[in-house]
Amino acid sequence: MSSRTTATMRAVSPRAWGAPDVLVPVEVDRPEPGITEILVKVHAAGVNPVDWKTRAAGEFGTWGDTPILGYDVSGTVEAVGPGVTLFAPGDEVFGMPRFPEQAGGYAEYVVAPARRFARKPANIDHVEAAALPLAALTAWQGLIETAGLRAGQRVLIHAAAGGVGHLAVQIAKAQGAYVIGTARADKHDFLRSLGADELIDYTTTDFAEAVRDVDVVLDGVGGAYGDRSLPVLRRGGHLVTLPDPGGLPDAARAREAGVHAGWTIVEPDRHGMLEIARLVEEGRLRAEVAETFPLERAAEAHALGELSRTQGKLVLTVA
Repeated sequence: MSSRTTATMRAVSPRAWGAPDVLVPVEVDRPEPGITEILVKVHAAGVNPVDWKTRAAGEFGTWGDTPILGYDVSGTVEAVGPGVTLFAPGDEVFGMPRFPEQAGGYAEYVVAPARRFARKPANIDHVEAAALPLAALTAWQGLIETAGLRAGQRVLIHAAAGGVGHLAVQIAKAQGAYVIGTARADKHDFLRSLGADELIDYTTTDFAEAVRDVDVVLDGVGGAYGDRSLPVLRRGGHLVTLPDPGGLPDAARAREAGVHAGWTIVEPDRHGMLEIARLVEEGRLRAEVAETFPLERAAEAHALGELSRTQGKLVLTVA
């Protein structure tokens, strides 16, 4: 009788939910693509706040017996399952598969539906591509699809130098909007290089006193920022809160101000990924990579990310 040896792969998994040092290297079975799925050899994986918040508490997402974090991936198609027509082995792709189910980006291989991916733009490498999907989709869906941002409108982006924020600045500018951002003073030159029109140092200036007549607020901070943002919005304006619904202002206050206020959470979206790829190829969108870490040092990346002082994104190099 012949026996078949299951292929394995390297990954990083939390041995329990808790501090960054719970993340340890493991060896697990390599997945195989099913119907309409592709197997992607991961070259780089983005690190996002949802990763370290989940690792700390284990309260978000759907996890398997061996939890593997990571939703941002960029790599090469290794194999395709039955019914896949978009990609072939050897194609370079990037995407945000399966969110909020386990995608398993902190690993050598990922399996997911083919339509959760787009072709990686040829003008960027895998590290830059891995920094884009979750954060760029969050910005795209919040600004363009939820708030309906249009050319000539004014948008205020909180935490503008962060992972979502610096991409939101560029997406808003590509849409033809006037962009105001809140960030520490040492991040202002960086944000101006991305096209920001006006910047506010939140450590010295109250944005609620400095800004008026805004059409859209993208709140990547949460907490009291939602309430404090109401006075800066025009009637009919949109307040889009990203971190959690607890940062939304009281519904009665929002109605009285004539503001549409809501919380949005990012969704896997091939259409959005194609738009992001288009902007990258046109030179109108780029991810700032603050630092890279080898896969096995994911705990260090989490510890740095939790300080909330990085400019742009953190990325794990895998292959």
